[in-house]
Amino acid sequence: MSLIVKKVAQLITGFIFLYGIYIIVHGHLTPGGGFAGGAIVAGAYILQTLAFGRDTLLLKKKETNTSLSESISILIALMLAGAGFFIGTKVFFNNYLPTGKIGDLVSAGTIPLYNIFIGIEVAAALLTIFLALLIYKEEIEE
Repeated sequence: MSLIVKKVAQLITGFIFLYGIYIIVHGHLTPGGGFAGGAIVAGAYILQTLAFGRDTLLLKKKETNTSLSESISILIALMLAGAGFFIGTKVFFNNYLPTGKIGDLVSAGTIPLYNIFIGIEVAAALLTIFLALLIYKEEIEE
């Protein structure tokens, strides 16, 4: 890529990443949440990879790190949901943490935790798909 593309990608990637984190954290207050924010965070990593090549993320011929973070984050989300079954009213995904004042950032109990772990899972899944396509393309060219 040209120097202009690399510099613009370098400048804009941080803002995209922070916006994705904002969407994840404020998902219980505004439209968005784990899926939308995770897709935006994955887009930041994909932009870096497209602008600087596969060496920017120290990519190998496998995508095990993204698959591992995807699996761990969904496992934690399911453990939180299972804890809701055992704590409280025997309801899976029960909101068992105390809620604050409506409209505050910490006002939804377990919902922000679900958003965070789903956001990590979605970002890792989309990045895994992108890396798998990138590796497949390189294998075809060889």
